[in-house]
Amino acid sequence: MKLHTNKIVTDQQGVYTAGGAISSLNLVLYIIEKYNGREAALYCARVLQIDIDRNSQTPFIIFEGLKDHKDEVIRSIQKFIEQNIGDRLTVEQLALRSAMDRINFTRRFKKATQLSPADYVQRVKMESAKRLFESTSMQINEVMYEVGYIDSKAFRETFKKIAGMTPGDYRNKFNKIS
Repeated sequence: MKLHTNKIVTDQQGVYTAGGAISSLNLVLYIIEKYNGREAALYCARVLQIDIDRNSQTPFIIFEGLKDHKDEVIRSIQKFIEQNIGDRLTVEQLALRSAMDRINFTRRFKKATQLSPADYVQRVKMESAKRLFESTSMQINEVMYEVGYIDSKAFRETFKKIAGMTPGDYRNKFNKIS
């Protein structure tokens, strides 16, 4: 069996799992639907006031930088990325900063973090954007510029891919300021 950390419910070979404490309610709805049909599951969802179609934990995942490795050079680059979120960071710049060529840097970075440098930079930027949406009243374009994006379409697509929802939906759901 394979663990799917981004899924709410996993059903493999007769073993059911739910990710997170409240996700057990989604598991109950899943089993009701599987054995009694969609109509019964929808009825239960309405009575219990549960979002039946929530199937991803992506909006709740907190990216913490994948620093559980022994490569100090890569860890220093990770720290540099986090301290320079608003800058346009290229793989070439990061490789030069680590005194490696692009190919060796990319290979070593991926070995340490399981992500390419470009994917890592995107995740750090999107995690910063999530925090800004949660804790400020900044508009989407302001957040986009703050985390170093200038293309609104690219920012929105990347945010949705990583966070599992649009920037506006994320802000509406998680903003503490309201």
